[in-house]
Amino acid sequence: MSEYSTEFVTVFHTVSEVRSWRNQQQQQGKTIGFVPTMGALHAGHLALATAAAQACSSVILSIFVNPAQFAPHEDLAQYPRTLRSDIEKLTPLAQTTHCVVFAPSVAEMYPRGITTDRTQQRGTFVEVLGLSEMLEGGSRPHFFRGVATVVSKLFLIVLPEMAFFGQKDVQQCCVLRAMVGDMHFPVKLQVVPTVRAEDGLALSSRNVYLTEEQRKRAPAFYRGMCKAKELYASGVVGRDALITAVAAEAASEGLEIEYIRLSDPNTLEEVDAVASSGAILSGAWRMGTTRLIDNILIGFEF
Repeated sequence: MSEYSTEFVTVFHTVSEVRSWRNQQQQQGKTIGFVPTMGALHAGHLALATAAAQACSSVILSIFVNPAQFAPHEDLAQYPRTLRSDIEKLTPLAQTTHCVVFAPSVAEMYPRGITTDRTQQRGTFVEVLGLSEMLEGGSRPHFFRGVATVVSKLFLIVLPEMAFFGQKDVQQCCVLRAMVGDMHFPVKLQVVPTVRAEDGLALSSRNVYLTEEQRKRAPAFYRGMCKAKELYASGVVGRDALITAVAAEAASEGLEIEYIRLSDPNTLEEVDAVASSGAILSGAWRMGTTRLIDNILIGFEF
C-alpha cells in the first residue's frame, strides 16, 4: 500500500494496480467516474470529483504533472506538487463515496522516457489537428498534444464510463471531445461549470503565483466578460463590441492581454458575431510571470 493512502483514500502508483481495481469494480457492477488532474487540488477540482460522485458509483482521480504539456521554458519544475495535502482535501468526499487516486511516476506513464523538448521526443503521441492550433495553441503549440496523449493513456488505463473536465479549460474540453469521437473511446465527457472565487476569478493552481496586489487586479478580465455577456443579452452580437467590453475592463486594471477571442464552439475559429449555435468568449493575460486564462459561454451550454 502506498505511504500516501489513508483510511478513506487508497492511492495507486502503477498501471497494474489501477487495472486490478478497475476489474474489481466491473465485477461488482460499479460505474467509474474519472477526474484527470495535475494535483494542487482546489475547489474547482473538488467540484469535478463531486460531480463524478453524483453520477457514478466510484470515483478515481489521477494526479500527474504531465511533462508533455510543458515547453522547455515553462514552469514544469516549479509546478506545485502537493500529493499529501491533495489526499486530505479528498477525505470529506471519500467518507461518503468510494474514491481512489492514481498518482503515477513519469516513468510509469512514459516507459520510453519523455523530454519537454518536442524535437527530441520519441514514442507514441496523440494529436487533434485543427482544434489544437487555435487559441492557446498559438503560443503553446506543444500543449494539446501533451494533453491528448496523456488523457488517451489514462482512458486506456482507467476505462471509465464517464470523465469530468472543467469549463475553465474550454479549449481542452473541445479538443478532448473531438478526440473521444474520432478515436471511439467508450467514455462520456461531462463539462462542469467553472468554479470562481467570490470576486469572480476562476480558480486555478497557478493563482498561488500571484502577489497580493496582482490578485486584487486579476478579476478584471472576468468582469469584462460579464459586461460582454450583458451586451449580448441586450441584443449585441458583434465580435468587436463584445471584445472591446472585455479589453476596456482589463485595461482599467492594467492587465497585460495576450489575446481575446470570440470563437465558434465547434471549430474554435474566430467569428464576426455570435450565431445561433452560440460562441465562446475567451482570453489569456499575464500578471508578472503568471499567465492566466478564462472564458464564458455565450448562447449555448455544453
